[in-house]
Amino acid sequence: MAFNPFLRLSSYERLRDAIKSGESPIAVSGLTPAQTVPLIAALNNEYKRQVLVVTENENEMRKIYEDLLFYLKNTVYMFPKRDLIFYSVVASSMDITAKRLETLSHIVKGEDVVLCTSIESLLQRIMPPEVFLKSVMHISVGDSMDMYELIDRLVYLGYERESLVEGRGQFAVRGDIIDIFPMDTKEAVRIEFFDVEVDSIRYFDPLTQRSTDEMREVYLTPAREIIAGPEDFKRAYKEMSYDLSSQMGRLKLPNVQDRLRKKIEERLINFNLGTYFEGMEQYMPYFYSEFYSLVDYLSDDAIVILIEPSRLSEKAELEHRGFGETLTELLGKGEVLPGQANLMMTMNGILSSAEKRILITSSVFRRSSVIKPEVNVDFIVKGMHPFHGRPELIRDEVMGWRKKAYTVVLLSGNSDRGHALTKSLNEFGIFSYYAEDMDGIVANEINIVPGSVSEGFEIPGAGFALVSDVELFGVARQRVLPSRRQQSRKLELSDLKPGDYVVHENHGIGRFLGIVTMKVDGVTRDYLNLEYAGSDKLYVPVEQMDLVQKYVGEEGRAPKVNRLSGGEWQKTRDRAKKGIEEMAKELVELYAVRQTIEGYAFSKDTPWQKEFEERFPYEETPDQLRSIEEVKADMEKPRPMDRLLCGDVGYGKTEVAIRAAFKAVMDGKQVAYLCPTTILAEQQYNNFVERFKDFPVSIDMLSRFRTPEQQKETLERLRTGDVDIVIGTHRLLQKDIRFKDLGLLIIDEEQRFGVKHKELLKKIAKNVDVLTLSATPIPRTMHMSLIGLRDMSIIETPPEERYPVQTYVLEYNDEVVRDAILKEIGRGGQVYFLYNRVYDIAKMAERLRNLVPEARVCVAHGKMSERELEKVMKAFYNREYDVLVCTTIIETGLDIQNVNTIIIKDADRMGLAQLYQLRGRVGRSNRLAYAYFTYDKDKVLSEEAEKRLKAIREFTEFGSGFKLAMRDLEIRGAGNLLGPEQHGHMMAVGYDLYFKMMEEAIRKLKGEKVGREVDTTIDLDVNAYIDDEYIGEEALRIEMYKKMASIESPEDVIDIQEELIDRFGDIPGPVLNLIKIAYMKSIARLLKIPSIEQKGDSIIVRISEEKGSDIEYISKVMAKCMDVLYSATEPPYFTLKLKSRREDEVLSRLEDFLKVLKEIEDLKVAV
Repeated sequence: MAFNPFLRLSSYERLRDAIKSGESPIAVSGLTPAQTVPLIAALNNEYKRQVLVVTENENEMRKIYEDLLFYLKNTVYMFPKRDLIFYSVVASSMDITAKRLETLSHIVKGEDVVLCTSIESLLQRIMPPEVFLKSVMHISVGDSMDMYELIDRLVYLGYERESLVEGRGQFAVRGDIIDIFPMDTKEAVRIEFFDVEVDSIRYFDPLTQRSTDEMREVYLTPAREIIAGPEDFKRAYKEMSYDLSSQMGRLKLPNVQDRLRKKIEERLINFNLGTYFEGMEQYMPYFYSEFYSLVDYLSDDAIVILIEPSRLSEKAELEHRGFGETLTELLGKGEVLPGQANLMMTMNGILSSAEKRILITSSVFRRSSVIKPEVNVDFIVKGMHPFHGRPELIRDEVMGWRKKAYTVVLLSGNSDRGHALTKSLNEFGIFSYYAEDMDGIVANEINIVPGSVSEGFEIPGAGFALVSDVELFGVARQRVLPSRRQQSRKLELSDLKPGDYVVHENHGIGRFLGIVTMKVDGVTRDYLNLEYAGSDKLYVPVEQMDLVQKYVGEEGRAPKVNRLSGGEWQKTRDRAKKGIEEMAKELVELYAVRQTIEGYAFSKDTPWQKEFEERFPYEETPDQLRSIEEVKADMEKPRPMDRLLCGDVGYGKTEVAIRAAFKAVMDGKQVAYLCPTTILAEQQYNNFVERFKDFPVSIDMLSRFRTPEQQKETLERLRTGDVDIVIGTHRLLQKDIRFKDLGLLIIDEEQRFGVKHKELLKKIAKNVDVLTLSATPIPRTMHMSLIGLRDMSIIETPPEERYPVQTYVLEYNDEVVRDAILKEIGRGGQVYFLYNRVYDIAKMAERLRNLVPEARVCVAHGKMSERELEKVMKAFYNREYDVLVCTTIIETGLDIQNVNTIIIKDADRMGLAQLYQLRGRVGRSNRLAYAYFTYDKDKVLSEEAEKRLKAIREFTEFGSGFKLAMRDLEIRGAGNLLGPEQHGHMMAVGYDLYFKMMEEAIRKLKGEKVGREVDTTIDLDVNAYIDDEYIGEEALRIEMYKKMASIESPEDVIDIQEELIDRFGDIPGPVLNLIKIAYMKSIARLLKIPSIEQKGDSIIVRISEEKGSDIEYISKVMAKCMDVLYSATEPPYFTLKLKSRREDEVLSRLEDFLKVLKEIEDLKVAV
């Protein structure tokens, strides 16, 4: 930051002198935590040293971190608290570990970073700095290195070996290539060897698996918080064994002794084998005897800043006391060992390390502290008062500052707001400068900067004032943390595993058994091995892979496998086709009728609309912005809008609806917002009231929560036009409702209304604009198919998660549940406890009341009466209860931002999609959210359930689990939209084939030409396969076969060759042959050639009957290819004579001939 007001102060001079002379500790007073932020930025910019900022708690840490991002951008890192769970955890999400290790790696590399942490985090012991430093590997291009030694080193560093690198802490090996995703790089890294030399190092995108940038070097840092070699494991084994035998002697109860022995012996097996495991950090004292904290990692000249040291000291004492009590309790229960008491640092230990550096304490008031200062520095900084978005207040204050020649910075949140503010000030005769950041501000002038901080301030001694966007506008633009979200790759055939169901377009549903390489007549080829009913086998050449799709239906429901013989599959296809064609016809007719109805064309956006939209406190996602534009464009047309808006709960559909409602009200029209439940109506009513509070718009609600008198009054005001927007349940559909001038109807979750209600809806919606919202995603393919028939907007991009949901998969344990509930209600939050068995849910709730008497527990499930359920949900929404014990009824609908912990009992019984959606009920605010997926203690999980539970943790990062969950949700969405009959057809033929058939039917009805696609078969005496030595993983081979099957142009050929070289190294001959055949097949398919077959030293190219009867066409071919023979048999064919049977000769001869045929075809089309 070029301009910093602190540099102008004499107090800063004193601070500078003290740092220069090495006087420490330094006590700074007069600053709130938020006001300390620009001082920290000044110190980091001036001294180019590492700065550590310590706060009282995690929330304060995040606040200061976000403020620092505004001033320092890319040099700020967080070191969040590690959750210590003293129970067996199967899996947990990597987010917190990744952030912690990323921070440590930047420190040990000596970078001048600013680090934010809390005293809670600082008290947790971490591995010794020398262990971390010695573990860091530096690799440069040209280095000599044994590849297998690097693999061993990666395992030692805690990286997990996978077939494909998709997330942090993973590595994969393919031939001479090693892919790694370090903890501190934005992209993954690909290292290619030539013998024992590092030939190249490249970044690659885990989403596409393609290289992006070349690099000269890379640092590989640990991927775990404990790094251990054979000797470390031996020592830990010895010390833990001794601790176990000592503790066994102290425990009196046999069942407690058994519990401890069983648990620790499992860990001793891990230690004996030298393998890492989940939750290993809780055994850190057995690996490292000395105590180290984050402070010990800092460079000797680093600056340590303690925010409010007295509060830090009190918090540290509380943490120690709480940890001691927990440990004593767990020791008595046989859950931990005495050595685990050494997991925490002491405050004195931290301070003694901090005092070896420059130590600064910062407090609002000068007072006695645990730290005796050498120097006191007082700052005079005033807080900023709010302006509540009132232009006249801003004008008066700014003019006052201007008279004093202040440098003024007004933060606008975003650039649109910034430019609008510049314009407003100009209208008041106040000239201001617009700057993109603090580097561009002009001294002694009024500056407007897009950005956001938590608090503004005034420094009279420096003639400086900064006003935050929350003080200016009364609402802050929610700041988004830099995200490294992995997008999900599309579910491909490459996700096929042996045992999965597949659909062959011509033969139906079978089971995939794997890829087999077979030699037939001296030619080696790869085939998909498919099994059908009655153990029938079908071997599909990989070149025909485009005819095979993975069967995707509803999770947990196996499809019926077809027989290869008989017409069963053809009948199923015909039934589905007939059903699809009927539905498509209905859609086309409906759309045509809709085009003829006259509606109201709304005006273009007013200035108020722009001002209203700028008050939205979040950054819109691209999907949201596009949807808003689509809705407005529809509203401005003279025909009635009928648009469907799809997107998950929390993806921002309500804001799209709110903006549409505002637009309607600006034209004097009324708006009705229809909700399926009373509680949802109340929630949306509160959302609308909050968003419209600064505008003269009248909003009312009609539901059972309103008294008859209130309802009567609302009805009258609707009739007279005194109510602009009414929000309600199906009460809005009753006969006594009369609008003065209804212009827009918004329907939330239409599929949850009954048939009778839908008929009433049709009557109301005849001439008004209708916007329907759906929380279930729908397939992209379906969206594409329905373009021009059903107006749809899809919000696929989730709002950037400020903090991902920290997920744990573990055995159910009362203590874990108690701790999780107390932790959440201790920070003022609420908890969902999901128990999906109605018959004994009341017993479960009672058990929780006894377990956590401090919590207020209520119950909700689908068997309750509607009124009873509404009453409970309303009370929970209003924070009258802390814990809601419920079934999966919370899966859709409510968006309660105060619920940030979800505990799911028997998670192994639920489907992936369901678990994904349930976990999405938390993490909707700026707090870290927690999800605990539990299964019964000592229960042996089925392999499928274990895979499912492990896949859950990947939802925050990567993995096919996410893709499968999304696909399952999309199937539900498609079923909701198309109705039960179509849903049945979709299940019968599989998801992909259904939408392919649907697209064909719609194109046909629109009058587009739909030619029957020819499935060309090519059978040449050419070795064409992918050797497992080139690509070892079957899933990756399938992925590349699939890509080859989709080749359509010479550019595609080059692209796939580049990808193969990039990801797997030089391409072997049989793989090159496979690519050439795939390209020739694409040309042959376009030319409608049914088959190409080599017979000895001839190639037979069969053509269609239509082409065979085209004399002009045959003449042109014969004129261009003098050495080709033509046979006018049925079917007709050309014969190509070969000079030799060499593979290159066979392929080039055929390719040349196909190019000639294509040239003739292209000329014919051009004419």
